[in-house]
Amino acid sequence: MLKIRPKKHLGQHFLTDHNIAEKIFKSLSFRNYSFVVEVGPGTGVLTRYLLKNTSNFFLVELDRESVNYLREEFPSLKEYIVQADFLKWEPLFSSFALIGNFPYNISSQILFRVLEYRNSIPECVGMFQKEVAERIAAKCGNKIYGILSVLVQTFYEVDYLFTVNEQVFSPPPKVKSAVIRLRRKSHMPKLEEGFFFKLVKSAFNQRRKTLRNALKPLKLSDSFYKIPVLDQRAEQLSVGEFIELSQKI
Repeated sequence: MLKIRPKKHLGQHFLTDHNIAEKIFKSLSFRNYSFVVEVGPGTGVLTRYLLKNTSNFFLVELDRESVNYLREEFPSLKEYIVQADFLKWEPLFSSFALIGNFPYNISSQILFRVLEYRNSIPECVGMFQKEVAERIAAKCGNKIYGILSVLVQTFYEVDYLFTVNEQVFSPPPKVKSAVIRLRRKSHMPKLEEGFFFKLVKSAFNQRRKTLRNALKPLKLSDSFYKIPVLDQRAEQLSVGEFIELSQKI
């Protein structure tokens, strides 16, 4: 049997607890999509539950050593194991759920990839570093509410499901983890996406300033800067207010 060395440069912390893996799997609804894509399956602890309960899934794994291990461990899945960088991989199906114990060093990039493919991804269940998960789920008025909170919550309902102890990984990370679920909203807001992302990022890049001052680099019309809500700081605006602000321009 092949053995895999966790690689620090890939942010690998292999999940070893089968109860946690089962809880993650059971968090999927299996509604409104045909396939499930697991990102970074590693040693296949979560994969086993996918294999037991669904036939339409693909594994996307960057690490060649892990790919060889998975092909030996799950010979029936050889055709469904893709060696690729998920951040560059182009999905071939129109609708799929995303699941995984996501590498912490690229977890934010994975979320932006989910946003990019939101029309194809109605649901995502993933393991994140606890503080990142809390940030994604944070509501306005909270100090950790920020760019990720607003952008993800614009398009998805976010559920913080449970916290995970560091001892259920090999090697144990130095931080706690958490599992969250994203479910795409049934009604998407009408936005000029590029501008909306720029607006939110500008607002939080200088979060101690009022929005009026933080958004000055965007060089918008004089009438825009007279909107009363701009007297507030970014963390005080709800997701809905950010959407409304973008739509006024």
